[in-house]
Amino acid sequence: MGHKYLEKHVLLRHRDVENLADIDVYLENDGYKALKKALEMEPGAVIDVVKGAGLRGRGGAGFPAGLKWSFIPKGVKPVYIAVNADESEPGTFKDREIMEYNPHQFIEGVILCAYAVGSERAYIYGRGEFQGPFKKLRRAVDQAYERGFLGKNILGSDFSMDIVLHLGAGAYICGEETALLSSLEGDMGQPRARPPFPAVEGLYRKPTVINNVETLTNVPPIVFHGSDWYRQYGTERSPGTKVFCLSGRVNNPGNYELPLGTPLRFLIEELGGGVIEGKAIKAILPAGASAPILTVDKIDTPLDYESVQAAGSMLGSASFIILDEEVDIVWATRKMTYFFKHESCGKCSPCREGTYWLLQVLDRIRAGEGNPADLDLLTDITDQMAGNCFCLLGDFATSSINSSLANFKDEYLKLVA
Repeated sequence: MGHKYLEKHVLLRHRDVENLADIDVYLENDGYKALKKALEMEPGAVIDVVKGAGLRGRGGAGFPAGLKWSFIPKGVKPVYIAVNADESEPGTFKDREIMEYNPHQFIEGVILCAYAVGSERAYIYGRGEFQGPFKKLRRAVDQAYERGFLGKNILGSDFSMDIVLHLGAGAYICGEETALLSSLEGDMGQPRARPPFPAVEGLYRKPTVINNVETLTNVPPIVFHGSDWYRQYGTERSPGTKVFCLSGRVNNPGNYELPLGTPLRFLIEELGGGVIEGKAIKAILPAGASAPILTVDKIDTPLDYESVQAAGSMLGSASFIILDEEVDIVWATRKMTYFFKHESCGKCSPCREGTYWLLQVLDRIRAGEGNPADLDLLTDITDQMAGNCFCLLGDFATSSINSSLANFKDEYLKLVA
């Protein structure tokens, strides 16, 4: 493979710099220099740099971050930042590594975002199971306060800003941005109707920017080095690097940071060391349980937002789970369906009832009590769910059903013959 496919650590810099989580080490390695640079710029100019870099949201949707920031209305105070550190998608563990081992770059990104949009308070919302990572993050936040990078009149400027850490109770739905806001306010974690969108009416009904941990960790190097530097990596429409989570039946599972556009084959075979015991790949889940299953003939797909979509799936959080030739696809689909049924908040009936009945039908099929009509029943249920749910959880729940039926129907037919 050519040199352009080598790992590039913009976000996972701790792999090159020992003990980067300590503020003194971070300061020795250009730490908080982007903040010093930004404080000499107009807030709008910081937004322009992020826009120019083409940074896309790393939480799953891939929406341009600078554009999202620019939606915050002028003259409405207060403005809030809500950082999505919920990271509950199966097979996703990138944000956790950043918070544990490169927390100051993440914190600096949060501060830069706040400065750009005129916010004085950011809430970092983590999943309930993140006690460990948040302990390390708390230490880094305390260090930032001690050195004057957080609090009143940061570095002698007129800009003041606080960070509040908040752990949820471990609900997948709270990764959905409006459910996250509801949970943060003390209500049940359920999604809200949109419009109004969070940029206009978010946390406490005030303008709010919601970004993912990985997204904000990109911001300091972009502001420090400039948007052209960032665009030297990745593709025209998907610039920069991305942390890809690799798990499942591979020899070397883990996080790998690569320029967007790197072929999937390189991630699996070169970095992942191929499939355990040299077995063949049967299926690839590109975004945990949420996106359509890819077949092995898509292994040369470039890993960027457009190419994965063209291959029939979504890049999403880029959590690749590899299934080998021995994995029962109906079993795997049932496992994903159970997950969504368990995590449905129950607010809307298409999702609440749909996930329940999908699981009932799959259990019937796997018990040997199904019939060929059940396969049509599965797609009938997914047709009624898709596009009719309050948030995307219901749509995500249909992905593994529809894609497994399309690509591995023979495995279902064996069970209902």
